[in-house]
Amino acid sequence: MNTQSKSEAYAASGVDITAGYRAVELMKQHIARTTIPGVMGSVGGFGGLFELDMTGIKKPVLCSGTDGVGTKLKLAFIMDKHDTVGIDCVAMCVNDIICVGAKPLFFLDYIACGKNVPERIAEIVKGVAEGCVQSGAALIGGETAEMPGFYPADEYDLAGYSTGVVDKDKIIDNTTMNAGDVIIALPSSGVHSNGFSLVRKVFDVENSDIKSPCPELGGKSIGETLLTPTKIYVKPVLALLEKVQPKGISHITGGGFYENIPRSIPDGLGAKIDKASVKVLPIFKLLQEKGGISERDMYNTYNMGVGMSIIVAKEDVDVALETLKAAGEDAYIIGEIIKSDTKITIE
Repeated sequence: MNTQSKSEAYAASGVDITAGYRAVELMKQHIARTTIPGVMGSVGGFGGLFELDMTGIKKPVLCSGTDGVGTKLKLAFIMDKHDTVGIDCVAMCVNDIICVGAKPLFFLDYIACGKNVPERIAEIVKGVAEGCVQSGAALIGGETAEMPGFYPADEYDLAGYSTGVVDKDKIIDNTTMNAGDVIIALPSSGVHSNGFSLVRKVFDVENSDIKSPCPELGGKSIGETLLTPTKIYVKPVLALLEKVQPKGISHITGGGFYENIPRSIPDGLGAKIDKASVKVLPIFKLLQEKGGISERDMYNTYNMGVGMSIIVAKEDVDVALETLKAAGEDAYIIGEIIKSDTKITIE
């Protein structure tokens, strides 16, 4: 740790650079968990280095994704729990790039805060590291910005960025999609990290008790349920790619079914979803009832219990389901692809 760099004038303005050094020391143990072959150097330099292994990749194509956690962070502030939102941050990035078949290589985070509390920053990074471990990516760098007067002292924002690689000939696209292809659902762990502006409004999280047990949620509190981190689908999908070439994958985030599933479907085809087959989680039922939200709006805002959809040929369904279940996913069929000018119907 740097013991020479210290500015009393800067500290008087609200920025303690020594707290930054302390935070880095505390987070190193978490970052070390994410080390994989290819990582070069250590955290603290001006750039994160990663040596790309091209073994088995004929035409390497890089794929990148970036995202944040959004206003779900407000729940972390209220619950004073900061070690899971980092998983959300990683998930929102790596779940996107796996949709084209890209294996995540590394991740970088950005934390902006009103006051750098080293222990809290380390807790945030602990979650980021856990997300990286779950996705097989290395945490090779990041930035913590202390911004007094811009953020309240006890609040922060969190965003991230990931890069992955895929062989050009194995990129998942929709050029071979046909009517009769089957849509498989991968269950979500909860609300994930989208639609929290509406969640916060419905449950009035800033002014109501969200820490007490809730019967509708099996005894878990609303706050605990909402903070459940976004599920990371990288490893199950990579396992699937060893057996089957999907025709389309959608990460169901903001915009729900109506926005995200059509993104993987070409013109002239549409998704027909069997609503009765969707395993809707209790939190969504409670949210809809308490907020008086229409079913259409629920499916156009939330994942409803389906965090990712995968489209495969009918003849590949059995192998796909078997492979995904062997990888720990309770995958199931929710619909099919049909000839249609309407991108998605849910009935």
